[in-house]
Amino acid sequence: MLVAISSPHADRFRDTATAIRLADTDVSDLAFSPMTARRAAAHIRRADPEQYFLLLVHGSPIGIEQRRNNALLTAGDMALFDTSHPLSCEFRDDGRRSHVSLLRLPRVTLPLPQDRVDQLLGTALAARTGSGALLASYLIGLCAEAGRCEPEELRRLGTVALALSAAFLAARTDRLVPTAYETRHQVLLARVRAFIEANLTDPGLGPVAVAAHHHISVRLLHLLFRDEPETVGATIRRLRLERSSADLANPGLGHRRIGEIAERWGFRHQADYSRAVRRAYGMPPSDFRSQALPG
Repeated sequence: MLVAISSPHADRFRDTATAIRLADTDVSDLAFSPMTARRAAAHIRRADPEQYFLLLVHGSPIGIEQRRNNALLTAGDMALFDTSHPLSCEFRDDGRRSHVSLLRLPRVTLPLPQDRVDQLLGTALAARTGSGALLASYLIGLCAEAGRCEPEELRRLGTVALALSAAFLAARTDRLVPTAYETRHQVLLARVRAFIEANLTDPGLGPVAVAAHHHISVRLLHLLFRDEPETVGATIRRLRLERSSADLANPGLGHRRIGEIAERWGFRHQADYSRAVRRAYGMPPSDFRSQALPG
């Protein structure tokens, strides 16, 4: 995430950082000299990962401002910020280093309405009782013990962190907290969708591969999609078709053969791709491209 940083201690700036990669998220423990960090519209235009971050304060106070909300956070407070909006953070100088934990929350993994979540941006979220205290304690313990955990343990711990975050934020959007089953179901479905989006170019992507990556049965995978508009296989086919069609209509890719584009997006055979385009658009890929491209 691009930010501009300034500090009165630039000549003697000190910082330490520990980052822990988890399934679909990560948590960082950061300590640094007092500074100001700003993320402007220009930074967002250059790169926007479209993520939420939960910040837990351990050290000196922090002033945060986003979306016309502003708050002064003290030790024990949390705040939520979004990479898609300008942000200002002032890490106050009270004679000690700032110390925070950061949990990355991909939007797609958060089973809550975005407009309700966005109302929390830049506000102080007390985390000393209830689900907040549980989440804070979990993050602190995770940072302390992750180095002793096996990869499979970290995968499960990441899933728990996402579920606890969803419960914590749900309580603060005046919504009923989902049941444990509902939260797990929604988080797992979101993780599956994110995995599919990120792996569309893999020709081996299918229900079996998706289920294996998430350590669930194919039957459970299909149950996850039971109440969705389309099956997991249909979702993969639709997304591949959308991405490949966008490439066909892209003047900058006019030099690429149709077969190359089809192969890039996971279609094993050009004949299968041609049939898919005909079913979707009523014409072969060559005609679709000629109509879409200017001139």
